[in-house]
Amino acid sequence: MSKPKHKIILFIIFFTLTFSSWLRAEIIDKINIAGNERISKETIKMFAGVSLQDDLSESDLNMILKKLYNTNFFDLVSVEIKNKILIIDVKENPIIQNINYEGIKSSEILKNLKKDVLLKPRSSFNEVLLDKDKKRIKKFLKDLGYYFSLINISTEELKDNKINLTYNISLGEKAKIKKISFIGEKIFKDKKLKGVILSEEYKPWKFLSGKKYLNESMIKYDERLLKNFYLNKGYYNVIVNSSFAKMTENQEFELIFNINANPKLFFGNLKIDLPSDFSETNYLDVKKFLKKLENEPYSINRIEDIVEKIETITINEQYESIKASVNEIIISDKINISFKIEETEKFFVERINIFGNNVTRESVIRNQIEIDEGDPFNQILYSKSLNNIKALNFFEKVEGEILDGNEFNTKIINITIEEKATGEIFAGVGTGTDGSSFAFGVKENNYLGRGIMLDSNVNVSDEKIKGKFIVSNPNYKNSDKNLDLSLDATSVDRLATSGYKSNVTGFSVGTQFEFLDDLRLGLSTKNIIEKIDVDASASTKQKKQDGNYFDSFIGVDFLYDKRNQRYQTTSGFFSNYSVNMPILSDTNTLTNTYNYKVFKELYENNVSTLSILFKGASSLSNDDIKLSERLYIPGKRLRGFETGKIGPKDGNDFIGGNYVSSINATTTIPTLLENVQSVDVVLFADAANIWGVDYDSSLDKNGIRSSVGIGIDWLTPVGPLTFSFAHPVTKEPTDIEQTFRFNIGTSF
Repeated sequence: MSKPKHKIILFIIFFTLTFSSWLRAEIIDKINIAGNERISKETIKMFAGVSLQDDLSESDLNMILKKLYNTNFFDLVSVEIKNKILIIDVKENPIIQNINYEGIKSSEILKNLKKDVLLKPRSSFNEVLLDKDKKRIKKFLKDLGYYFSLINISTEELKDNKINLTYNISLGEKAKIKKISFIGEKIFKDKKLKGVILSEEYKPWKFLSGKKYLNESMIKYDERLLKNFYLNKGYYNVIVNSSFAKMTENQEFELIFNINANPKLFFGNLKIDLPSDFSETNYLDVKKFLKKLENEPYSINRIEDIVEKIETITINEQYESIKASVNEIIISDKINISFKIEETEKFFVERINIFGNNVTRESVIRNQIEIDEGDPFNQILYSKSLNNIKALNFFEKVEGEILDGNEFNTKIINITIEEKATGEIFAGVGTGTDGSSFAFGVKENNYLGRGIMLDSNVNVSDEKIKGKFIVSNPNYKNSDKNLDLSLDATSVDRLATSGYKSNVTGFSVGTQFEFLDDLRLGLSTKNIIEKIDVDASASTKQKKQDGNYFDSFIGVDFLYDKRNQRYQTTSGFFSNYSVNMPILSDTNTLTNTYNYKVFKELYENNVSTLSILFKGASSLSNDDIKLSERLYIPGKRLRGFETGKIGPKDGNDFIGGNYVSSINATTTIPTLLENVQSVDVVLFADAANIWGVDYDSSLDKNGIRSSVGIGIDWLTPVGPLTFSFAHPVTKEPTDIEQTFRFNIGTSF
C-alpha cells in the first residue's frame, strides 16, 4: 500500500469515529438523580459539572463518572441518558462517626498519628484513602522504630449509613540498631564517624535515648551529617549511602554506611566578583583571607564563612537588591572559586507568612527574620533569616518560598516549619581512680513555645553534691539580648583532704549579647550565702574561717570564639576572660579567669591542641581568701598527680592557693592496631603551678609541676573508658603522685 492511500484510510477511520460520536451526542432536557441521602441533588450536579441543554457524548458521560468518583463521597456511580434524560444513580460512602486506635498507649504518639492520617471523624469513608492511611500509619511507626508493626482494620456499621472505624495496631518490639559499620574509602576511624551521626548502637543502659532504634528519617539526616563532615575535610566529591539488613531473629539491625571519599581537594584561586559601583576597599580583609586559604584543604564551612563575611559587608554598605552566588571549577586537586555579587531588580516585601508553628509562638520565629514587611527584598537577608530559624534547633524542617505579590514590584515570603520535641532527659554515671559520680538532668529548650530554656540538673561525686536550676530567655522583651536566671545549691565535704566542709546557696542574674563578630559580652550578678565548718584538727588560721558568709558579685565575661565547629573541633581557637568583682562581701574576693585553646589538624585522624589557663583570687581588703574560694589545679590539667593534693599544705590539709596556671599540649597518634576502630592513643604534656597563701607565706611552695604521658580512649560496650599513664617530671616534696588514672562512664 502506497503512503498516500494509507493516509486517506486513516483519515476516513478518524472521521467516521468522530462523526459517529457526534451522532451519539444528545441534548439533555432533564436531569434525574437517585440514591442520594445526605448530599443534595444540586451539589451532585455541581460536582458533575452538568446543566440542562448540555450536549453530552459518551466521552462526556465518562468524564462525569470520573468527577463524581474523585469527590470520594460515593461508593458506586452510574450515569446514562434515556430519552434526553440524564440519569445519575449514586450510592453514598458511609460517614465515619468515630475512629479508634487500639494498641497505642502513648498519648503523644497518638496525637501525632491522628494528624498524619487522611480519614477523619465525620468525614466520608473511602477505600482508597483507607489504603493510603494504612501505609501512612506504617511509615509513621517505622520512623519511631516500630519496623514490625501489624495493622488490622475493622468497621462497624451503624444506623443512617454511618460506621465506626477501628485500627487494631500491634506495635511489636522496636528495631534495635545492633551495630553501626562504615565501609568503603572511609579514611576516618569508625569511632570518629560514630561521633558525627545521631544514630547510635543499642545499649541496655540507654533507656531514655530514642537514637538506638532504627529510624529512616534519622538515617537520611545521618547521611547529610557524614557528607558535611567529609566536605569540611577536603573531600569535595564524597558519596555517602546507607543500608541496613536484618541480622538476627531478635529483630536487630546492622546499620551500614558506604562511603566513597574520593581524592582530597585543596583551595586554588579564590576571588570576588563585584559590581562596578561597589567599593573594592571594603573587601580588602576578605581578599586577604582568601589568599590565606590557598592550598588549604577544601572546607564547606570556610565557604560559608566567606559568604557570611561578604554578606555582612554588602549589607552594611546598604546594597539592598542583590544576590550572591558561588562558582566552583575543579582543576586536578585544586578547586578554584569565585564569589559573585550581582545587583538585581528592586522588589519590596509585601507580606511574611509563617506556617506550621503549633507550639512555638510566631514572635519567636519573627525575631530571627532579618527583613520586615515593607523593606526592600534582599536575597542575602532572606537566606540568613532561614539559617537563623534553623539555628534555634526547635524544628525538624525549615523551608522558605518566595512568591510574586499583588503588586508588580512586591514579593510574598512563606516560611513553613515542622516542629520537633525540644525536651531532654539525661543521666550519667562514672567511676575512676578519683572516685565515682552521678548526674541527672531535665531540660526544655522551648518552654511554652516562647523560646525559653529551662534546665534542672544535679551532680553527685565523692566530695560534692550540686544542684542547679536555670532559666534562659534568649530574646528578652525583643531586645536581642538574653536574660539568664539561675539558682544553685552546693554541699562540699573536704574534711579529709582540706579540713573543711561548706554549704552554699546562690542566685544569679545575667545577660549575654554579641558585641562584635564572634565576640560575646556577658554581664551578671550573683549573690551567695555560705556556711563553713572547719575540722577541729585544722590549724588556728583555718579555724578563723569557721562561720557564715554573704557575698554579692558582679561578673563580666568576654568570649571570642573562632572554632570551625563547637563539637569535634578540628581548627580554630577560642579565648575566654571573666572577672568576678565583689559588691557587698564578707571577704571581698576578686577572681580573674583566662582560658585559651587552639586546635590544629596536622593530618587525617589527628587533632593537636594547646590549652592555657590562668586563674587568680585576691582579697581587696587584704583579708584571707575564704577556704571555699581557694583554687586547686583541675585534675584534667595536670595528670600524674592526685587531684586536690598538690600545692600549699597546712599540717595534713591541702589548702589550695590564690593563683593557678597551666599549659597543656595533646596530640593523637596513629596506632599499630588500625583495625581496632574504637581506640585512640593520645600523647600529652602538662605543666601547672599553684601558689599564694595569705596567712603564711612559708607554706607557699611556688614550683612548677609538669608531666608527660600517654592516654588511651577506648569506646567499650559499657561506655567510654579512658586510661592515662603519666610520668611527673618536676614536683614538690608534699605533692602526691598518681601515675595511673582511669575513668569509665556513660550517659543514658
